[in-house]
Amino acid sequence: MRSFFLLFLLFVSLHAGDKVEIYASKLTSHDEVVSAAGGVSVIYKDYVITADRARYDKKTGELELFENIRANSAGKYKVLGKYARLNLAKKEKLFRPFYMIDNKSDVWMSGDEGKADNAEIDISSGVVSGCNPIDPLWTMEFSSSDYNTESKWINLYNMRLYIYDIPVLYTPYFGYSLDTTRRTGLLKPSVGLSNDEGFYYQQPIYIAEQNWWDLELLPQIRTSRGSGLYTNFRFVDSKVSHGELKMGYFKEKGDYFLKNDLQNDSHYGYNFKYDNRDVLNLWSGYDFAGQSGLYIDINHMNDVDYINLASNNIIDQSTARQVLSRINTFYNTTDNYMGAYFKYYQDLRSENNDNTLQKLPTLHYHHYLDTYLKDHLLYSLDVKSNNIRRQINNKVIQTDVNLPVTLQTSLFDEYLNLSYTANLYLQHSAFSGENDNTPNFEYKDGYYARNYHTFSANTQLTKRYDSFSHIIGFGVIYNKSAWEQDTGFYADNTDYCSNLDNASDIEYASRCEFYNIAEIDNAAQLQFTQYIYDDKAQQILYHRMAQRISYSSTSSRYGELENELDYKITKYLSFYNNMFYNYDRNAFSKLFNKLSLNKYGVNLQFSHLYKDSFISGDPLRFTNYLTSSVEYTYNRHYSFSVLYNYDIENKEKKSASIGFMYKKRCWDFGIKYSENNRPILTQNSGSSSIYDRYIYVTIVLKPLMQSSKNSSFITYKLPNSQTN
Repeated sequence: MRSFFLLFLLFVSLHAGDKVEIYASKLTSHDEVVSAAGGVSVIYKDYVITADRARYDKKTGELELFENIRANSAGKYKVLGKYARLNLAKKEKLFRPFYMIDNKSDVWMSGDEGKADNAEIDISSGVVSGCNPIDPLWTMEFSSSDYNTESKWINLYNMRLYIYDIPVLYTPYFGYSLDTTRRTGLLKPSVGLSNDEGFYYQQPIYIAEQNWWDLELLPQIRTSRGSGLYTNFRFVDSKVSHGELKMGYFKEKGDYFLKNDLQNDSHYGYNFKYDNRDVLNLWSGYDFAGQSGLYIDINHMNDVDYINLASNNIIDQSTARQVLSRINTFYNTTDNYMGAYFKYYQDLRSENNDNTLQKLPTLHYHHYLDTYLKDHLLYSLDVKSNNIRRQINNKVIQTDVNLPVTLQTSLFDEYLNLSYTANLYLQHSAFSGENDNTPNFEYKDGYYARNYHTFSANTQLTKRYDSFSHIIGFGVIYNKSAWEQDTGFYADNTDYCSNLDNASDIEYASRCEFYNIAEIDNAAQLQFTQYIYDDKAQQILYHRMAQRISYSSTSSRYGELENELDYKITKYLSFYNNMFYNYDRNAFSKLFNKLSLNKYGVNLQFSHLYKDSFISGDPLRFTNYLTSSVEYTYNRHYSFSVLYNYDIENKEKKSASIGFMYKKRCWDFGIKYSENNRPILTQNSGSSSIYDRYIYVTIVLKPLMQSSKNSSFITYKLPNSQTN
């Protein structure tokens, strides 16, 4: 009865507003104050609050709770304290002392006092952490804080970061979110130290005011080198399209610029990417039956240091010596394909790009395979025209036409497949521009036309065993030239450019740079393939051998023998091999081996590439490259990694790293030493390269930070050295 009377009084005091229920084993009333004791429970909106004692003042509308207070808000977070005061009329709450834990992220906060007004909670002088409250590994102490329970954003003022009891960082302000909702704010900074570049600091600023775009600003400072700003703008303009624009600028300090003999005192560039998988229908408003697409990837930079300075992490950095920009668009139906491709190359090793060949544009038409006579007669058509341009020297519009016509059949209940193909091919070249590279040679417009025959026979046999299936295939392809005709450029160059013995001539590279006719030899190509699958249809072995046998007097009798093997030795161990053996040289022209192991916590990747072009005098004749990486996960806490890449031919280490990572529920800690050989552009020596040597320290305070591969918090750059 007393409980019912108390509820009635509360309804009246709140003017029949929000419903409040108070349950207790003992209730007393004196004047305007109602006291409750013994298992007090309060239900108010989405709050469930329990305490040892409670007192309610009907006149002021204040509800006070004492000892062992626990408040649960809709299962989202919990608040604990010894004293609480709730003004039900003003919707104000006070907890002293204050302790709150977010149920989803397991982040807890403790303070001397917490005041709540609707969704805002103000906390004075406390500590926050994501670790176990008993002896937490890391804590953030603050003089004051505020937390929004709806946006789940928390602000800390005069924050001191402690690892155990050791202070490691102070900042007057630190803000973060307890959920993963996109919102405007500061992201994890990156700091570093270098003997050459001084103190490094980059503070990402993330802006996401609408759900279709976001912007990341990446200001950075290198105290002994300079400062810069990089940006990344991402957008989604439809359900089938999205894009990204990256820009950056870095200004060198004068003394660093002069000391290091750099080509430029500022580095800038941009990258724009856009992908649209239904561009015609989206932009025209019509409903085309075919598929259309547009892909844009445009890059520009004044030198390679624009890439090098984008971040302080060389592990994921790519420092290519040539930058490609391209635009591809196409329209595709069941019968026809039409495309236009634009390719622009920027050579970062050169001070200008005047002599770099560009394809602006390439026009492409393809008619898909048509069949007649009950699929016995097949043909297709492919036309591709390349507009190859540059600022100086010769230019050319080169058009290729391919028309294969095939007659096929099968014999002996499809055990033997036979086919004959007549291959019609035409290439036409129209030249323009001045011939500065080879003044003694005249580039004439002309065409090259030919027809050659292809005879093919193959068979494939399958046999199933108890635990695996074996598939083998045999085939022979014989090509025979029929006729050819050439005029102009081709009549003057076919014999010279097709003979690789001339490759060492001074004029060969410039005279034959537009010659790309593949010779058709009267030759047979023998092929053998086999597959082994287990009873779960998983491939265990793939093996292929190919041998060309020439019947032409101008070529070697036997072409290179190719062998390719992909063998999954066990579920965790695999081996891949691809090799080409040259009979004339009694040597391998290419040899590639790769070994992979993933077992017992070990992920091993080891590969070796060897190539020999057999061109005498060519400084790039040999390629001899070794790559290796090992990752070892000892247990769920400890992991180790080693990487080593070496250019055996040039006796030069390309990159190397060694490190470890320690992971726990509330934090990650790792150290990695890394080296990288990267290109630079200098005034005197032009293209050069230096060894970057870094020590990366990774600190991830979970769940405030997200763990990701090759991410670092603190970077120390060791003195580097110029290699050439």
